[in-house]
Amino acid sequence: MEDRRKLIESGNGVLGIELGSTRIKAVLVDENHTPIASGSHQWENRLENGIWTYSLEDIWSGVQACYQDLSGNVKRQYGAEIKSLAAIGVSAMMHGYMAFDQEDNLLTPFRTWRNTITGKAAKELSNLFQFNIPERWSIAHLDQAVLNQEEHVPKITFLTTLAGYIHWKLTGRKVLGVGDASGMFPIDSATGKYHQRMADKFDGLSVTRGCPWKLREILPEILTAGEEAGRLTKEGAKLLDVSGILEEGIPFCPPEGDAGTGMAATNSVAKRTGNVSAGTSVFAMVVLEKELSRLYREIDMVTTPDGSLVAMVHANNCTSDLNAWVGIFREFAHTAGVTIEDDRLYGLLYEKALEGDKDCGGLLAFGYLSGESITKVDEGRPLFVRTPESKFNLANLMRVHLYSALGALNLGMRILLKEEQVKLDSLLGHGGLFKTKGVGQKIMAAAMKTPVSVMETAGEGGPWGMALLASYMVHREEGEKLEEYLAHKVFAQNKGSKMEPDAEDVKGFEKFMERYQAGLDIEKAAGSSL
Repeated sequence: MEDRRKLIESGNGVLGIELGSTRIKAVLVDENHTPIASGSHQWENRLENGIWTYSLEDIWSGVQACYQDLSGNVKRQYGAEIKSLAAIGVSAMMHGYMAFDQEDNLLTPFRTWRNTITGKAAKELSNLFQFNIPERWSIAHLDQAVLNQEEHVPKITFLTTLAGYIHWKLTGRKVLGVGDASGMFPIDSATGKYHQRMADKFDGLSVTRGCPWKLREILPEILTAGEEAGRLTKEGAKLLDVSGILEEGIPFCPPEGDAGTGMAATNSVAKRTGNVSAGTSVFAMVVLEKELSRLYREIDMVTTPDGSLVAMVHANNCTSDLNAWVGIFREFAHTAGVTIEDDRLYGLLYEKALEGDKDCGGLLAFGYLSGESITKVDEGRPLFVRTPESKFNLANLMRVHLYSALGALNLGMRILLKEEQVKLDSLLGHGGLFKTKGVGQKIMAAAMKTPVSVMETAGEGGPWGMALLASYMVHREEGEKLEEYLAHKVFAQNKGSKMEPDAEDVKGFEKFMERYQAGLDIEKAAGSSL
């Protein structure tokens, strides 16, 4: 405790902050990369005029509340105040659309990754580039705004992601880590910069549509892991810490997306490694040895924080509907006069799922709060269906919602593992799905048909991964690669617990997936009818 107090007071802690879909979290680590304090703030996106968004007020009040929570916890735990830090890193949910004019005004409400309103643009650009452009990518949002002839388009002078925006306001630098940038526009793996041929093609298209800017003029500058990306300004310090205690001048590493921090947090930046992040959304990241044989609309091509080629399978929906069902049981317990802590409630229900039939007893669920591009569903409608013969009990109810959370992901991963014969030496899981020991891990192993490991640090997730990237910037040795730093200095003693897929679970999941694919017409009809 005394050592940690001295570390904090001497300004040698490293801070990672991540803005996730439902929680903003900050993690402070020591020189051994061990989390020593954290803070958090719950928030939620809102659907306004058909757009999933967070307001600027939501963003800054959330970031400030998270930092205040961290500072308060540091004060209570160690009797110390954070005046300075060795480094800071900011990450956030990837993709989306934040467009600004020359006076730095936000031109249209922030459009998050969750929006599935760019189908026409995504298809047009995928064909133009012969490279998969998902609907949630920033360039798809930009092109759709151009196609829609939206009034704000000619005024754009800067386009960035949520992480890039926060970093810009704290440091004054309009930059982005290569991993997050790869979810804005395709990256040339040979140069680590925006793909020039594709950018030229886009500019040719936009000029004919009357756009006064060129693409590379409005996108953030790309930096890779290990580079300094600016320092906390006086204004930025006041913006982050409303108490006024935090000092300016703290170095920042490049801002990253939640996919990049997930790779760092699971030691999955080397080739033939992969990780699955399962929370509000779910995505698998596989670091490739070579490029895929052809374009797949279900697979995104992005990069690690240090620029290696990654295949990403992203599903918009994972645990949101599952959490809503848990909320029903929380409400019932409260009505009955029983208070159950959330960790215990989730533990009871998740563990009950393991008692269910391997195929969920014939139940079917779609946890689609929003559209799902992998399954070509435009609008989400959470749905639960059973036949008169289905075995409807608590264990099967919980099991089917856990299975459904991984249904779309399973369809995308089949392409990599079966059609492309991609080799995986390790697949690591992290995120909320894995908090109850052994449950999410067991079901993920069945869904992926591959061994899944979960580290003791899995619950720390993205903000810890961001702190690792910030630590790498200030503590790495000359010429030391990110994968070497993580393997030897962070994870040498943390191998995690490995779980092999159970043969009967695999059969049960496959049977469920047959029902899942057959039931997609029901989900699409619900979107049309409700």
